[in-house]
Amino acid sequence: MKKSSKISPKIILSGGGTGGHIYPAIAIANEIKSRFPQADILFIGAQDKMEMEKVPKAGYEIKGLWISGIDRANLLANLTFPFKLISSLWEAKNITNKFKPDIAIGTGGFASGPMMYVAAKKGVPVLIQEQNSFPGITNKLLKKEAFAICTAYDNMAKYFPEDKIHYTGNPIRADLFMNLPEQKAAKIELGLDPNKPLILSVGGSLGSRTLNNTWTHGIQELIDNDIQLLWQTGKLEWNKINSNSNLKHELIQITEFIYEINQAYAAADIIVSRAGAMAISELTLIGKPTILVPFPFAAEDHQTKNAESLSQHQAAILISDKEAEQKLTATAINLIKNKTEQKILSNNIKNLAKPNATKDIVDLIEEKLNEY
Repeated sequence: MKKSSKISPKIILSGGGTGGHIYPAIAIANEIKSRFPQADILFIGAQDKMEMEKVPKAGYEIKGLWISGIDRANLLANLTFPFKLISSLWEAKNITNKFKPDIAIGTGGFASGPMMYVAAKKGVPVLIQEQNSFPGITNKLLKKEAFAICTAYDNMAKYFPEDKIHYTGNPIRADLFMNLPEQKAAKIELGLDPNKPLILSVGGSLGSRTLNNTWTHGIQELIDNDIQLLWQTGKLEWNKINSNSNLKHELIQITEFIYEINQAYAAADIIVSRAGAMAISELTLIGKPTILVPFPFAAEDHQTKNAESLSQHQAAILISDKEAEQKLTATAINLIKNKTEQKILSNNIKNLAKPNATKDIVDLIEEKLNEY
């Protein structure tokens, strides 16, 4: 692609509320910086949300808007929402007038809505990136304002104008997940038996109560079948689980958080995971047989829709949260023993991988900058 004539483009990036919105934005920013070292990048987030901490740690400036989402569980909490929205639109206007961005990129979340809307109305080209198979409210509202909509799933024309859709995948550090260590060596490195099958269970940094309850009740079945379990509990239930003497066994390795996730992915024979968008993007690159147990209370139940997109392609096994304690252990054991099904799932999930997502998204950004 022809390099942009702009040496130091001014870029606004807005996404937050959850890591699923923040980390794609940071990945995009890093790729922009690699192409345009003198680019002036400004993040816009929501005051008091996690992006106000995570983005500066990644090395970028961020400004916060006074904005939050609609609280469906507590209607009284929404009384301030109109004032927050007006305040955020006004502040977004001030930021746009002062910063004068060449392009604005939204990855979803509370602040992304007012920031991208104002930027578009000011004539700034807007690109939005949707991580999930069921779009969030913010990105659905912005579909008319964007010149490009980058998605992680196909069949998104029912939500967005087809001529704007680019099926890029989610922007992540693909290199971290594509060159894994050899499996037996990874097992040894983690203190596991290299000759015994391993289930890796990950439920996020906070953990999954459903997965934790499942393994607590099903641990003996794994032991009886000589199956190892690398079990990330998350911090909320770590102390309770780690102090349970009934769960102590040489086949079971319990940890609050897995820092060397590459080693864990490499060591695994099968993976059990929640179905967040970024987790699934990693899993498609890893290509291991996977069982997905979606978190049912995610916004608009998007994790279930993410998992369905894979299960419909025979790329993962889907077990609902309410059925997990009854079905998950037996399903995992059966999958460990069924090499044919493992191969089918592995091949199909690899076919969904989009290792060049970040590059492809920034190609679109650079192409737009070339129009100036």
